[in-house]
Amino acid sequence: MTFYERLQKETAPARAALYQVPQLADGLRGDISRETYIAYLTEAYHHVKHTVRFLMAMGARLPEEKKWLHDAIAEYIEEEKGHEEWILNDIAAAGGDKEAARAASPNLETQVLVAYNYDYIARKNPVGFLGMVFMLESTSTQIASTGADAIMAGLQLPKSAFTYLYSHGALDIEHLKFFETLVNKISDAEDQAAIIEVAQNTFRLFAGLLGAVPHKRGLKNAA
Repeated sequence: MTFYERLQKETAPARAALYQVPQLADGLRGDISRETYIAYLTEAYHHVKHTVRFLMAMGARLPEEKKWLHDAIAEYIEEEKGHEEWILNDIAAAGGDKEAARAASPNLETQVLVAYNYDYIARKNPVGFLGMVFMLESTSTQIASTGADAIMAGLQLPKSAFTYLYSHGALDIEHLKFFETLVNKISDAEDQAAIIEVAQNTFRLFAGLLGAVPHKRGLKNAA
């Protein structure tokens, strides 16, 4: 079993629990309201805007013998720059106020997800952040395009309101292949344990983030 296969296996229960969150399960069926979609995008903005900063913090804290990871981090940074602005533009295209979303205070659950990653990078093991990368990319490849298609049909919103979701559905398939190759080069047992720990915990924290999004089902089920 490769390390990537082990990572998939050991995070399977936490990943399955994430898919039970009503906001996600209903979103995959297109059974959410426009307000719920905008609220989700707002929370997404407030964690995605930290992705490049997370990667920079990870790179800065790597010990000398692990600086071979810098090339991969630089590639991720180049790919992730500006994605938070895509989200704000999607909010505007969905009829929301993107500047209000930018200025909004994120939910506590979103703040905890962000704080956990900064803390882990600074205090425990910067390599562990790859667990967060795995959580986000493995989730988005499975839900992004499916969820975007369903929500767009259910809410009759323009495709321009789904730039973030559609782009990640396509982008992260390639990212996961790159990620698999990368983590299979990591042989240090402590680094492997850190990646698994962060992945398991961020699946749980992301489930909390989604579960805190104010949720109304679509008009077709409104009483």
